[in-house]
Amino acid sequence: MARGPKKHQKRLSAPSSWMLDKLSGTYAPRPSPGPHKLRESFPLTILLRNRLKYAITGREVTKILLQRLVKVDHKVKTDETYPTGFMDVISLERTGEHFRILYDVKGRFVIHRITGEEAAFKLLKVRRVALGARGVPYIVTHDGRTIRYPDPNVRINDTVKFDLEQNKIVDHVKFDTGNIVIITGGRNMGRAGVITHREHHHGGFDIVHVRDSLDRTFATRISNIFVIGEGTKPWISLPKGKGTKLTISEERDVRRRQKASAEA
Repeated sequence: MARGPKKHQKRLSAPSSWMLDKLSGTYAPRPSPGPHKLRESFPLTILLRNRLKYAITGREVTKILLQRLVKVDHKVKTDETYPTGFMDVISLERTGEHFRILYDVKGRFVIHRITGEEAAFKLLKVRRVALGARGVPYIVTHDGRTIRYPDPNVRINDTVKFDLEQNKIVDHVKFDTGNIVIITGGRNMGRAGVITHREHHHGGFDIVHVRDSLDRTFATRISNIFVIGEGTKPWISLPKGKGTKLTISEERDVRRRQKASAEA
């Protein structure tokens, strides 16, 4: 009989988006409770050791973090299993590097290198709009933030641009037809495109139709949609491929061209 919360995470049951190999141990770091769900988060240990290669072992990761060298959203983090997630900004001041956590078109976490100017803000999806005590309006965002006195025009599923240095909203974009979005869940995770149509299903899930830059259309639930800009211009830089998913044969042709140009 289970008593209390689980403290361990088996390697085979870890999210595939972490891209861990099977044979390097029995266990994987279990993310601490935090702003992102366990299956949608990315522990700092895996980020520093497996992706950025700044550490060889978990103990080295702990030593790096205890020197207070790593910031998440401009706040020092010392917990090696702190759950970073989609849109989080990772800053390493010792090396002057900044990264944003995004998804590639295969649904895997990608550590996207960004400039210092872009690291000053992040985009937040609005999950809830409500009135608090004494009639104070507030919104709740996808990373667990509660922000008081937002713009009265902000609604659920909109995106706000949040300044990490001043801790306030500087801009917002509506969830509307014609705006560029990125998919954060489902079969099309990581793909980017423009909203073409929204289907309302009372008692069910609203379905949103999206067209990508290759003029291919796909559909997903509204909960998987994250608006990242107004019109076709995104407010953030996107990783390699710009959120465009290729077929298997197209990926093969790209690899062949790269190999031919390298040999030439």
